[in-house]
Amino acid sequence: MTAVIHTEQLTKSYGPHRGITELDLDVEEGEIFGFLGPNGAGKTTTMRVLLDLIRPTSGRAEVFGIETTADPVAIHRRIGYLPGEFDLYDRLTGADTIAYFANLRGGVDAGYVAELIERLDLDPSRRFKEYSKGNKQKVGLVVALQHRPDLLILDEPTSGLDPLVQRTFFDIVREARTEGRTVFLSSHIIDEVDRTCDRVAIIREGRLVQVDSIEAIRRLAFHHVELKFGAPVASAIFSSIAGVSDIEVDGHVVRMRVAGPIGGVIAAAAPHGIVDVVSREPNLEDVFLAQYGAHDGR
Repeated sequence: MTAVIHTEQLTKSYGPHRGITELDLDVEEGEIFGFLGPNGAGKTTTMRVLLDLIRPTSGRAEVFGIETTADPVAIHRRIGYLPGEFDLYDRLTGADTIAYFANLRGGVDAGYVAELIERLDLDPSRRFKEYSKGNKQKVGLVVALQHRPDLLILDEPTSGLDPLVQRTFFDIVREARTEGRTVFLSSHIIDEVDRTCDRVAIIREGRLVQVDSIEAIRRLAFHHVELKFGAPVASAIFSSIAGVSDIEVDGHVVRMRVAGPIGGVIAAAAPHGIVDVVSREPNLEDVFLAQYGAHDGR
């Protein structure tokens, strides 16, 4: 596959303050790629460097095979961008704002714009200053989507949206992928990335700590396992098994966290009259806590 976004040792420093450090990243054509991390991890800095809104301190970045500092205009022609804070001209209506950006691009499909406005449940007749945070976000999404760009770069795109509109937005994102377009979105909300993205990168304090498929990253997390027995059992049965931690015994029930396969746990439990097993598949929340929890004290 073709890498739409490619970075090598990409670094941005703000004097003594950290931005991003030595990012090596590839986003392939036609995928939804999630960029996951807490606020301040470096997600927005990365996006701004990709758009040449700020220049890297060192390293390099390419979008569509073009170095970002060499010809940003050529890159921007093929991108739809939603910044983390979308706030524009107060006196313009939503329709005026959308039309303004459409005209800058030389015109767009009016039918598709109307469809986006309807699906996102936006009233385009109100002035921008009258909109709530969520409705401003809807205007920003229409602006980013309306020209059907080859690459969508979306910084916290669901911020302020109600759950039904979030669902519609992700339907639209998946449609873009079906059409062969690429989506690069940042988020600190685990569930939306878990349900939508093909691959995800986790960034912490400006450094990538993991880049992989959703399924592969889930496997890094702990399974939460609950075993029910016909009679009480001792926790010592499981304490020496590799990957097992946080064992709790509550009468006939034993709970634990298991890193990796749980086959060893089942084998140890079988001779002791096991009645039931519940194993919760890890989600990205578990991965996130595993990557950040020890460092952040949470």
